[in-house]
Amino acid sequence: MLSKLENTTAEGGWLNRRSAMLMGGAALAGMALSRSAAAQTVTDADILNFALNLEYLEAQFYTLATTGKTIDQVGIGTASGGGTAGGKVTVKANAAVSFTTPALKDFANELATEEQNHVKFLRTALGTSAVAMPNIDLMNSFNALAGAAGLGSSFDPFASEANFLLGAFIFEDVGVTAYLGAAGLISNKTYLDKAAGILAVEAYHAGSIRLRVFQAGTAAQGAASKIAAARALLDGTGNDDIGVGVQSGAATIVDADSNAMAFARTTTQVLKVVYGGGSASGAFYPNGLNGTVK
Repeated sequence: MLSKLENTTAEGGWLNRRSAMLMGGAALAGMALSRSAAAQTVTDADILNFALNLEYLEAQFYTLATTGKTIDQVGIGTASGGGTAGGKVTVKANAAVSFTTPALKDFANELATEEQNHVKFLRTALGTSAVAMPNIDLMNSFNALAGAAGLGSSFDPFASEANFLLGAFIFEDVGVTAYLGAAGLISNKTYLDKAAGILAVEAYHAGSIRLRVFQAGTAAQGAASKIAAARALLDGTGNDDIGVGVQSGAATIVDADSNAMAFARTTTQVLKVVYGGGSASGAFYPNGLNGTVK
């Protein structure tokens, strides 16, 4: 399948395993904050806004891949709220993927719908505390991360079904680790319950994407494993991510540690990945996130 992977210009368009058990929310709280937020009082709303920033990114990617439109263009408000006004999405023209496999197209539509629902739910739950969508880059960001992963100097996730799967692979594993890492910071049990619900769906998404990458064959598995290794290097650990393939006679479809638990990333580690190694901005968020945790 990866024989169809296209490394095009934008115009043409995260290994060793470590335990990531969530133990002691109070002890974890100090670890899971980004440096810019560590000296501040971080509220539940701040954590949910951190999640909202990530959901904006996922929703934009899948909506563009399936419709060629941004979530704003399909009727989902993103401009109102706190933070720096932005809302611009940098993406190539005609970004809709030319799906040739009906089942994959249906799956992509499901991903788009559910990520849109995450945005709508979080904005509603946060109310006037919700942050606006920051500027998002879905073009230069992929080129930079492709280079970091050793996949070439350019990568268009909208160019083919294979590329779409690898683009989705980048996001979903990060989303799972982000929600798990932030869980210990949420004090309100109602909010924690809802965050856990979103975490479960993101894990479903990640597992489904990883399975499809595994089924695509050794070339696709190799590319995904390079992406996983790059994410682990970007977040500074070098060992909190598993590629897709076979180890000791068993598949590594599930991104789990040696205790068969999902990996967790602190907010700082998540930011390093989505910023492409930048300290305050970069890659998918060229001007940084909105909110306290950024």
